[in-house]
Amino acid sequence: MRLAEAKRRRKGCDWILANDVSPGSGTFGGADNTVHLIGADGTEAWPRQSKQGVAETLARRIAETLGPAPASSAAE
Repeated sequence: MRLAEAKRRRKGCDWILANDVSPGSGTFGGADNTVHLIGADGTEAWPRQSKQGVAETLARRIAETLGPAPASSAAE
């Protein structure tokens, strides 16, 4: 996690996802991932899930952070 946090800071990112590929995770080379969302306010451990599951969890997290889309002004 230290390397991922250093990379997040170096790149100036709000978040970085770190895929745990340590031998104990059992996910390296498999269909599932064990990831951690690392931000300035800490690390959020996500449950082991498929790549699709990681994508969906990340999409929800982004939507929660950004909030609802502003109302369209196309009717004007």
